[in-house]
This record gives sequence, structure tokens and C-alpha cells, in this order.
Amino acid sequence: MHTTNQHKTSLGHLRVLDLTRVLAGPWCTQNLADLGAEVIKVERPDQGDDTRSWGPPYLKNQDGNETSEAAYYLAANRGKQAIAIDIATPEGQALIIELVKHSDVLIENFKCGQLKKYGLDYATLSKLKPDLIYCSITGFGQDGPYANRAGYDFIIQGMGGLMSLTGERDGMPGGGPQKAGIAITDLMTGMYATVAILAALTHRDRTGEGQYIDLALLDVQVAMLANMGSNYLTSQSSPQRWGNAHPNIVPYQTFPTADGHIIIAAGNDMQYKKFVTIGERHDLANDPRFATNPLRVQHREILVPLLEVMCKTKTKQAWISALEAAGVPCGPINNLDEVFRDPQVIAREMQIQLDHPIAGSVPLVASPLRLSKTPVQYHQAPPTLGQHTQACLRNILNLSDEEIHALQTKRII
Repeated sequence: MHTTNQHKTSLGHLRVLDLTRVLAGPWCTQNLADLGAEVIKVERPDQGDDTRSWGPPYLKNQDGNETSEAAYYLAANRGKQAIAIDIATPEGQALIIELVKHSDVLIENFKCGQLKKYGLDYATLSKLKPDLIYCSITGFGQDGPYANRAGYDFIIQGMGGLMSLTGERDGMPGGGPQKAGIAITDLMTGMYATVAILAALTHRDRTGEGQYIDLALLDVQVAMLANMGSNYLTSQSSPQRWGNAHPNIVPYQTFPTADGHIIIAAGNDMQYKKFVTIGERHDLANDPRFATNPLRVQHREILVPLLEVMCKTKTKQAWISALEAAGVPCGPINNLDEVFRDPQVIAREMQIQLDHPIAGSVPLVASPLRLSKTPVQYHQAPPTLGQHTQACLRNILNLSDEEIHALQTKRII
């Protein structure tokens, strides 16, 4: 069991063996690393995590030249130690088994059943370490008719219903299904995996029992439907896409201004009247067709175009300043340059810089977790491929320099 920093962080007493790649698994293990766990990321020698090459953009070194570290990889791998081991070889498998004996958690996202042929499946490893927490992440889970299919976030967003709810309405310009702008199913799977692992660890600490966690992207996407899923189950009617509008509230959508877009969320009649009064359209405030929200929903196709013309008479900031002063819920639609210059984002320190062995330093998005007694600690930047192989084998498995050299010669590490 890992003991470094165990009194300074929430999870400093834990060691996690991370056999995942791409996003869902690494997002989970980055959470655990932020909370203090020692996370050892196992990668293929010479190639490593697929996302190391998913660019551009790539991190630049201190001379301004691009490195082989893609920004995609950097987003999900800080705080980890990186070791390169060929698990397709018997020697590599033996190393992983020895590391498992010294670990609390193993997390992997290989295809269903693939690790069994290497002797690294839960049934095998749990006999060697009964208190092991073993988490598998796949597209469709360990059973069911789709278990052997490869699962990718984009496909799951479609299969799991998200794209039926996202995008402009059919019949409108640009109408049709849309995926989310980030791999939201992967990210949520990583978050669910974090919760499941912490729950399993709590059970282990009470009983001494390890357990197996089976997480599927499709399951997560269906669960993420939340109120929309409940709406369907209650009514047996599939919700339709509404783009940036709301099916039950008007005005509750984006509007173009003189220099960009804003979000208006007028949740009651008084907020609506304040909105159009600020826009100097007193006639819309007093029009009986728009007097109540049900009437505005009924006459949406008449009202919204009038509001769009009105909103173009002022700049984004002029609207926001006036609406905020009047208590009308609103907000900008920021690009990422605006996000990271926002005074609230700056005040919350949502951008960090970590020392990096090649670039000197690397900018990263911070964790949103705020704990008063055991705050998140950023131990190191996302590691380079195999950066800690020798140190981990020497310090955890007590291998000698000669044994490590022999493994290198055979290209096991």
C-alpha cells in the first residue's frame, strides 16, 4: 500500500495501476491522482497512449519547437508516473502481476476479455490479491449482445439518445442531430468510474473484500439522459431537439447581438417584461399575445424573430450589463480565450502551470474539486513516455540495475 502523503491528501494511502488509454479511463485516474493517489500509468513501449499523437496542437519545448506530447494527452494525465511495459510478453505480464500485488486498484479499458489471455483478468488477479479493486471500462459492458463491439464516444452519443436531443430542430436551418463539442460520454464514464472505485475502496476498508467494477459507456449515456429519460419513460413520447431553445419557456435561448450572442433565460413574466423594456420594445411588453409564458410558447414563431431583431440593436456587453442590473438571467457565450480571461475563472484559479521535463512548463486546466482539509495537490505534469519506468521497478519491485538493463535489452520495457 502506498504511504507517501497519506496524511496530506484524501487518497495519499493508495496506489493505482492504470492500464487505460484515450479519455474515459485516464480522466478517472487523473481525478484519483489529483486527490493524492499514486497512479502508475502503464503504456506500450515506443508508442504509448494513443492520444500522445492526437494532434496538433502539440506542446512546444523551450526552443519553441513542437514536441511529441499532444495537448489531448496532456488534458487527462497529470500527476501520474509513466512506465512502459510490453504486456504481450510473459516477462511484461510478470511485471504487471508483481505491481498488482503492491497496488490497491487496477483500472483498464481493453476490449472485453482481452486481458484474460495475458493472465491479467480479474478472476486471475483476485486470487493473488483478494482485496484488489479492479475496474473495467468498455463501450458496452462485459455481457449482452454488444459486449464484443468496440465503443467510441461519438457512436455512443448517437446510440444512447444524446444526439436525438442535441441540435437544431428538424425543419430549421442547420436542423438535425449533433454530438456534443467534447467527448461528454467518455468524461462522464471517467467520473462514474471515480465514484465506483471510491465506493469499492470504502467497502474494502470495512470488510477487507476487493471487487470487480464493470462500467460501460452506453450504460453511462443512458443514465445521463436524466430528466429526458424520465420524461420518456413517463410519457412514452420521445423528446425532440430544440437547439438552443426550450420546449416550455419563452424566451429561454440564445439571441444574436450587435457583436456576438447572449443567452436569455427569462423564467417568469416579469423577467420577460424587463427584457423587452430594456430593449425599448414596450409594445412587446404590453402585447396580449405575449402576456404570459404559455402564450409566449404558443406564439413562439411570431415573438422570437422580433426579439432577435431587438437584440441586434445592442452589443453583447451592453445587454449583459443592463439585464444583470435588472435581475434578468443572462450570460455570454464565450470562446475559450474569453473563458480563460474571465475574472471569475481567474479568481477560481482554473488554469495552472506545472514544471515539465521537455517544455519547461505546461499550462493545464485545474481540477474543480475544492476540499477544505485535503485539497487537491498537483504533483507533476503529464509524464513523458516511460519517464518513471526504472524508478518504479527499482523502488516498488526492488529490481536491480542489472535486472532492469536485461529487461531493456529484451525490449520488455
